Amino acid sequence: MQHHAKRTIVGVIPARLASTRLPGKVLRPICGRPMLYHVFARASRCGLLDDLVVATDSKEVYDYCVGNRMKVRMTSSCHASGTDRIHEVMQTLSADIYVNIQGDEPMIRPAHLEVLLQSFLKDPSVQVGTVKTLITAEEAHNPNCVKVVTDLDGRALYFSRHAIPYNRDRIAEIGYFKHLGIYAYTGPALQRFHQLLPSLLEQTEKLEQLRFLEHGIPISVVETPYDTIGVDTEEDLARVERYFQERESLESA
Repeated sequence: MQHHAKRTIVGVIPARLASTRLPGKVLRPICGRPMLYHVFARASRCGLLDDLVVATDSKEVYDYCVGNRMKVRMTSSCHASGTDRIHEVMQTLSADIYVNIQGDEPMIRPAHLEVLLQSFLKDPSVQVGTVKTLITAEEAHNPNCVKVVTDLDGRALYFSRHAIPYNRDRIAEIGYFKHLGIYAYTGPALQRFHQLLPSLLEQTEKLEQLRFLEHGIPISVVETPYDTIGVDTEEDLARVERYFQERESLESA
């Protein structure tokens, strides 16, 4: 990990154990190691991060991290979102930019973080950033796959579980973009998010990033060719395990 003279960048992995759809998922094994291990190991290969820390409310997760030499902070169990958990970390860990690396994204790549952070390093006015990838029309109609549309400068216009844009005349070339749950924020933007009440659209779609948009805070969206599988179900876990097994067999061939 390298240090930046101008802007300090800290990666934070919110990792709570009490997931409703897949209890204990961050410690569920993938190819013999907990999912959290894979997230941490892959994120740590990003050369733009000055520090990387797990933020949890679970003693089990905390103890695992300590035992495996992963930096960890114990945080409140009352947080409504990973962003709020990162805000708590911000109180004792100073940085210019905080990266939200979700603990249920074991397919995260350093390339995801690098393309996201380059937008901040190139343009100091960026307050919030995230990542999108091109998907099929079939995938776009899955409400568990969050879609995003942007303006011509790459700023988010809207995020939705619905397929957006609506292709009224069945234009063949229309592109649908999936939003990958990887964010970066400046300290002031993170502070502002924490101070704002949950917004109507946020509560309707159950998408916390809409709080920024509803309050006029722009979100820069960069594109990556690399999709991920966020783990919410047993089926997701099995798909990710297959991905890792296939990758290992290719690398050992």
